[in-house]
Amino acid sequence: MSMTPIRTEKTEPTRGTAVRRTLAGTMAALALVALSACSSMNKQEQRALSGGAMGAAAGGAIGLMTGSWVTGAVIGGAGGAAAGALTDDDDVKVD
Repeated sequence: MSMTPIRTEKTEPTRGTAVRRTLAGTMAALALVALSACSSMNKQEQRALSGGAMGAAAGGAIGLMTGSWVTGAVIGGAGGAAAGALTDDDDVKVD
């Protein structure tokens, strides 16, 4: 029986890992800037923006596990934005 030795040396991050981290940080910063502009929007626009952001985050997380986080984020963002825009004030009233 042959045993494979365990690698103990540290490896440098690959270029793809660095690009992903940079892209994730950039997307997070853009999301914060976009959400800070909500004060001039009406309630329907705010729901569309927040629904799109939450959908993109959820879709990206699911896509990351299944192989294509970009596709998951795009589909989730579009679905979340549509759901947020199509809801009525009476549908989301919290008392």
